[in-house]
Amino acid sequence: MTKAYLNWSSGKDSALSLYYSKKQKEYKVEKLLTTINKDIDRVTMHGVRIKLLLQQAEELGLPIQISELSAETNMEEYNRKMKEATDSLLNNGYTHSIFGDIFLEDLKKYREDQLKSVGLTPVFPLWKKNTRGLISEFIDLDFKAVVVCTNSKYLNDSFCGRIIDHQFVLDLPENVDPCGENGEFHTFVFDGPVFNSPVKFEIGEKVNRSYKPTKDNDDNCFQENDESWDTEFCFCDLIPK
Repeated sequence: MTKAYLNWSSGKDSALSLYYSKKQKEYKVEKLLTTINKDIDRVTMHGVRIKLLLQQAEELGLPIQISELSAETNMEEYNRKMKEATDSLLNNGYTHSIFGDIFLEDLKKYREDQLKSVGLTPVFPLWKKNTRGLISEFIDLDFKAVVVCTNSKYLNDSFCGRIIDHQFVLDLPENVDPCGENGEFHTFVFDGPVFNSPVKFEIGEKVNRSYKPTKDNDDNCFQENDESWDTEFCFCDLIPK
């Protein structure tokens, strides 16, 4: 089998990609790669504590490589840090990089371009699959996940902290993708067929945060009143047990 690493977000799409990869047996996933916000020691975007991330990796039986970014990281710095990580993986015999993307074409092309420049091949096990079918499969496979972040543009705060189940999917507004592929919500997976044992935690407090778009050093097109930016989010803290 081909030696691969999986880009691990701590959420459901990553877990389902790992499940698919194990099932297909074409790629041998030997490591997880995750970015964290080093200013707060939490997973980028998902806001999950690093201790829970490490517990996930332990229960998955896989080593994890963590790339640290600051909250102020721009695209140039992000690309530099990712190249450092991928160069290290390439030097250790990894040839393929697995992602949980489903239908975002621009993001897929970005990943392909970045990896091509260092000699790695991207793999997208979930690509173009029906998201309603995917979330149903995820639930039916007995994966367990909790919503840790919601985009307030799409979902009210009551969705944050909920367990992903069939009722959750039924309750989603019509304009929300069932897998949250447009960034409507993010999840933390704590159990399922790829886990040795469940990751234990308690539900903590909810926190609302606002973010202002900022101009990147290499791109001056972002405006503070740009309505295309999603700037209001609700985070649910998970406390390790």
